[in-house]
Amino acid sequence: MLSWIIENIIEEYEREFQNIRLLSYNDRMELMNRKNIKIAVAMSGGVDSSVAAGLLKEDGYNVIGVTMQLWSGNNSGERCCSVSNIEDAKKVAKQLGIPHHVLGLQEIFKREIIDNFISEYERGSTPNPCVRCNKLIKFGALLNKVRELGADNIATGHYARIKIFKGKYLLKKGVDKRKDQSYFLYSLNQEALSKTIFPLGDLTKQKVRKLAKKFKLKVADKEESQEICFVEDDFGKLLSPKEGKIVDLEGKVIGRHKGYQLYTIGQRRGLGLARKDPAYVLKIDPKSNILTVGDRGDVYGDDLIAGDLNWVSGDRTDAPTKVKAKIRYNSPGSEAEILPLSKEKVKVIFIKPQFAITPGQSVVFYDGDSVVGGGIIQ
Repeated sequence: MLSWIIENIIEEYEREFQNIRLLSYNDRMELMNRKNIKIAVAMSGGVDSSVAAGLLKEDGYNVIGVTMQLWSGNNSGERCCSVSNIEDAKKVAKQLGIPHHVLGLQEIFKREIIDNFISEYERGSTPNPCVRCNKLIKFGALLNKVRELGADNIATGHYARIKIFKGKYLLKKGVDKRKDQSYFLYSLNQEALSKTIFPLGDLTKQKVRKLAKKFKLKVADKEESQEICFVEDDFGKLLSPKEGKIVDLEGKVIGRHKGYQLYTIGQRRGLGLARKDPAYVLKIDPKSNILTVGDRGDVYGDDLIAGDLNWVSGDRTDAPTKVKAKIRYNSPGSEAEILPLSKEKVKVIFIKPQFAITPGQSVVFYDGDSVVGGGIIQ
């Protein structure tokens, strides 16, 4: 009944202003009694998720903190969900006066993230574990766990926004362009978005730091983690690299590599070639254990095939569609056209050639500042 009333209010806004009227998720929640809304904040022990919890607590919501334990052992580094970060999350929760729970998700994390990460590299692909973790762990397994704790919604410290228009949840870029994390969230569906809050979406990182100091949080000056959370030191220890040949575009052997799994498309460093011009990895062949290299200009491509698709609205694109597409997180995006090939695959043609289109990475489609969807480059 309540959802029906809210949808009618949204429609009245649209009729009144006769324009696109976007209501944020927090706007929608304003219509309800804050004390009756239980929000579980995914607390990593970093400044962003800590401030997200502080903001929601300050706004009067019934907040609990949850931290994922993703592996066993004594990982004491500064990576996401390490032992030290779990302790930091506990301390922040105590500061804020909110309950805190550590949720064991080691088994599913190993199976779906670590094992998948290794198998993808073994087959010559370069996966993005953060994208997969958001889909299957944070907004999958964790979301189910917090429901068991009686939480109505989950909140995170991501720099992204959720808006509602005509009953659909839109995933939009964060206001802080340098911190926008919508690229990593393209796999969220309508169900997940309906239960998710991004309190930092309208803030800059600078503002978040100031809020952390205002709340007197112990993590206010804590540096950000940049590494893959489950890779402690030597990346190669997770894999089984063996030396192999490096060949040029004519198939001539020009060097040796340390294991194809240690390289990715477009890589220049670490090849150890005595060559006048820098060489770049063009192709990885796991069956023959051969790397093919060439000049920088050879690394550019103007199209790709993507699978494992997700359309944020839930409506698949059945006709050629113009978008701005990003093939990596730090890419500015490029004008492109999506050509549907089947229910599971699309071809993406770029107006301008792209550097190092890499199998295993995600291509994400945007319409303005809204995420249309995305998929895995095949």
